[in-house]
Amino acid sequence: KMAPLVARCCLAGLRSIPVVFIVAVIVWSYYAYVLQMCAWTVENTGEKVIYLVLYHPLLFMFAWAYWKTIFTPVGTVPKEFYLPPADLERFEHADNEDIQRDILVKVVRERNLPVQCRTNSGAIRYCEKCKCVKPDRCHHCSVCGACVLKMDHHCPWVNNCVCYTTYKFFVLFLGYALLYCLYIAATSAQYFVKFWTGGLEQGGGRFHILFLFFVSFMFGLSLVSLFGYHLYLTCNNRSTLESFRAPIFRGGPEKDGFNLGRNNNFIEVFGEEKKKWFLPIFTSCGDGVMYPTRLAPGNSYSSMDTSTPTGATSPFQNNKSVNDSETLLGRQQKYLEEGVTEPPIRYQDHNGSTSVLISPDQ
Repeated sequence: KMAPLVARCCLAGLRSIPVVFIVAVIVWSYYAYVLQMCAWTVENTGEKVIYLVLYHPLLFMFAWAYWKTIFTPVGTVPKEFYLPPADLERFEHADNEDIQRDILVKVVRERNLPVQCRTNSGAIRYCEKCKCVKPDRCHHCSVCGACVLKMDHHCPWVNNCVCYTTYKFFVLFLGYALLYCLYIAATSAQYFVKFWTGGLEQGGGRFHILFLFFVSFMFGLSLVSLFGYHLYLTCNNRSTLESFRAPIFRGGPEKDGFNLGRNNNFIEVFGEEKKKWFLPIFTSCGDGVMYPTRLAPGNSYSSMDTSTPTGATSPFQNNKSVNDSETLLGRQQKYLEEGVTEPPIRYQDHNGSTSVLISPDQ
């Protein structure tokens, strides 16, 4: 018992190294920018004040988004998706895959589970490690050791899964990190030039300013592509995993199966309250289990009741059904006849009592 515990502690320590590195860079950048540059190098008092007044709110938002991305628990599979003991026993001792398929179909029908995605063979998705039916967009993370709702990827730089509960925080983290780097690079550029032209006084402080500009510029370049990529994924309602392998529905693979239009896609991640869009506060729509699609599911689906993960503010809804008429294509003809090119998408609000209509963007 002692050996596995030590191994787990060592593994956890190794996984924390990227986070420790990022935190160390942030702490050093604060020292280099606030003290070495603003306090001891910038001579104009007004310039110092402006730099510091703009710097600290940006640093706060960056650190807040990073903190939330790291420490927000991932969305886990509700208990209703786990096979009952009797069915699990039959499933594990089944003689062939056809019997296993029938067992999964039976469980899904009896519990009215909201699963539309399938495997390559058309079977209901099942996790052998977690012993559960996989909700749509859910994948097993080998690092976390669990199935994660709407898994995007496991990011070593935050030592956490980017998923349903953390995706908004992760995008904000990238955005504020990019702004932080660009701001430092822009305000330190003139002193970087003075370093090479001999305009800075001799001393160790000038090397801090040199590396401050260089590090912020290089990190900024790398963040531009990463932030832009995740904005693209957000606007197209895809995860990183789905961008490489399209989700498979009953009719086959469909890369735009969850694409509801740019405006609706953005709202699904960032929520409806505009004043909270840029705050690291959980405002994503839905329950992490059931997602509106462009495809008619063919039957009614119900979301599952479960407890809210610590750190998340959106509880799973309580058995609110969404049938064919509530899917985008189910109402397409009606709205086309009324002159609307794309019907609105209906979500349940966070208390599960009312529905919210999201206007189309096209």
